[in-house]
Amino acid sequence: MSNLSKFDKFYLEIKDNRWYWYFSIFCRLILAIGFFTAGMVKIMDERFASGLSHLHPMGAYLEALYHTGYYYTFIGIAQVIAAILLLIPRTVVLGALLYFPIIINIWILSFAVRFEGSFISSPLMVLANLYVLAWHYDKLKYIMPFKKFPDFGIIKHPKKLSNKFPWLFFIGVASSFCIIIVYSLFGHEVMPRNSLSDCNKQFIGTNNEIAGIEFCECLHVQGQSLDDCLATYEKSKI
Repeated sequence: MSNLSKFDKFYLEIKDNRWYWYFSIFCRLILAIGFFTAGMVKIMDERFASGLSHLHPMGAYLEALYHTGYYYTFIGIAQVIAAILLLIPRTVVLGALLYFPIIINIWILSFAVRFEGSFISSPLMVLANLYVLAWHYDKLKYIMPFKKFPDFGIIKHPKKLSNKFPWLFFIGVASSFCIIIVYSLFGHEVMPRNSLSDCNKQFIGTNNEIAGIEFCECLHVQGQSLDDCLATYEKSKI
């Protein structure tokens, strides 16, 4: 193969490595399990995260979504289809492409309302989805806006794979995991939590205990928006 870029050569090395291949299968399985479970809840017409109060920002969103009728079911069907497609080798790319806009939406929603239920899992699922897409770059390159395509075509699974363990890559994976967890724990001064009692616990014994309790009651008792409650907290805190 001639005229390959450094990226293309690096990609070919990755495709020949057993550990990168194992990781792609792991990502497919985890993603499929996540969406199949969540999708079946919607198809069975059950409330998702039913334990949340309707006054909670995410609880209010999910309750409204539940009452959209067949749109709620449609989302569940789309999630289950994406999960099944990810498990079938010939349809992995199609499944990953269907999966991506849905999980991006869940990630942004989780961060927007600071929902702990998917505050960590949703960005990790986005990264896993991106890895699956990157693993199938040899197929996706044909729909990308490239003037020229690398000449290695679609790669068949090698009969013999390299056993060299990619330490740097998996250190990066572990670091990304740790960064997301640290951000979820310390990235925001206050979090809505999933209940009034859990929300209050983060302020007990702090200098802003009174302002914090008012913030929690603003959300969980009065049912005001997260932005309004945060604004009130900022004005009241020491």
